[in-house]
Amino acid sequence: MQLGGKGLRSRCLRKPRSERGAGQFEARNERTTKDLRKQIEQARPIQLNRSCFAQCRVHVEPGAGHGGGMDAEGGSGLGFDRGHVSDVLGRLAGRGVFLGTSSWKYPGWMGPLYTASRYQFRGKHSEARFERTCLAEYASVFRSVCVDAAYYAFPTAPWLAGLMADVPEGFRFSFKVTDEITIRRFPRLARFGPRKGTDNVNFLNASLFQDAFLARLEPHRAKVGMLVFEFSHFHPGEYARGRDFVADLDGFLGSLPGGWDYGVEVRNRTFLQPAYFDMLARHRVAHVYTSWEAMPSIEEQWLAPGSRTNPDVMGARLLLRPGRRYEEAVDAFAPYDTVRDPNPSARNVAMEMILSCLKANRPGRAYLYVNNRFEGSALGTIAAILRLLEQATVHVHPPL
Repeated sequence: MQLGGKGLRSRCLRKPRSERGAGQFEARNERTTKDLRKQIEQARPIQLNRSCFAQCRVHVEPGAGHGGGMDAEGGSGLGFDRGHVSDVLGRLAGRGVFLGTSSWKYPGWMGPLYTASRYQFRGKHSEARFERTCLAEYASVFRSVCVDAAYYAFPTAPWLAGLMADVPEGFRFSFKVTDEITIRRFPRLARFGPRKGTDNVNFLNASLFQDAFLARLEPHRAKVGMLVFEFSHFHPGEYARGRDFVADLDGFLGSLPGGWDYGVEVRNRTFLQPAYFDMLARHRVAHVYTSWEAMPSIEEQWLAPGSRTNPDVMGARLLLRPGRRYEEAVDAFAPYDTVRDPNPSARNVAMEMILSCLKANRPGRAYLYVNNRFEGSALGTIAAILRLLEQATVHVHPPL
C-alpha cells in the first residue's frame, strides 16, 4: 500500500439526541427554529431489520424504465426520475454545486439508474461487465462521485486514466485520501498484515502525500473535486488531548501546496472545537460535515459557530444516521434499492447547504455526497433533496 481526550469538552456541540433526555434540547443559534427542532426530534436513531420494511419495498423491473416509483409523500419510494435528476444536477454543477453518491457500483440501482441490457453477456447479467463499465452510465446522470477506493491504496496512473476516460468534461471525482496518510496506528485488520496494531510512520507525511497522491492526480486536475482527509476515531492512546491533533494537523496542512480543494473529516466528536475550526480556516481547508455513527448530527455541525471554514469550498457526506452502526445499516438496507428510513431533518439541512452556496455573492464549490447506508438508497435520498430544493429555489436569484 503504496484529538481528543481528557478535559476537552465541546462548547459548540451537544451530544446526539440518543444520549440525552427528550427535554434537554436547547437552541444555541437563532437559526435553530421550532420547525428544525421538531425535525431533529423525529430523527432519533432506531433499530432496524429487513422485516420492518417488507411492506414498503419498491419493485422496479430491471431495464423497464428509469422511474423510481415515488409514493405520495416522497418517503419510502425512490422517486428517482433519471431524466429530471440529470437535468437538475447539471444546472447545479453549472453553479458550482456537485451532488453525488459515495461510489457507484451497486446492482441494486439497476432500473432507476442503470440499464440492465448494457451489462448482459449471453443473455445473463455479467457482474464483471457491470463493475468495469457502469461508471459511464452513472456519469450520464450524475456530475460527481466520491471515490472511496482511493482510501485503501494509493491511486495508480492506469487506474486514474481509466476513471477519467469514462466520464465527460465537467465531471468531478472527489477522493478519500489513502489511509496510509490518515491512520496513526494500524487497526488489527488482516489487510494490514504484519503492520496491524503498530504505529504508522507515514501518518501525516506531507511528502508522501504529494508524491504518491497529488502527483498522480495532477494530469487530471480539471476532473478532481475535493480531496477528503478522513480521520477515523482516535483512541486516547493515540491522542490524549484534542489540541495535540490540531497542532499536528496544523503543521501538515501548512506543508501542502495550494490550488486543491482540501477537506477534513473527523470521527472524534470532541475535536469539533473553536481551535479546530480556526486552524482549518487559517489554511482555507473545509470542515467536512459528516453524518456518522458517533458524531453529532449534521444539523448540529452545520449550526456550530465557525464550522464554515472555507467560504469558497464546502463539503458534506451523509454516511450513517448518528447512533447506527455500519454493520447494522448494511444488514438492514442492502441491496440499496429502497429508501427504508427517511431522515427529513438531514435532507432539509442538505438543501439548506446547497441554498447557501446558490445565494453566495461570489462563486464557490460545494461537494455533497450521499451513501446508501444513510437512508437505504442514495438515489432516493438525492431525489428527495432535489424535490426540497426545487420548492425552495423560487427565492434564489438567478433561479436554479
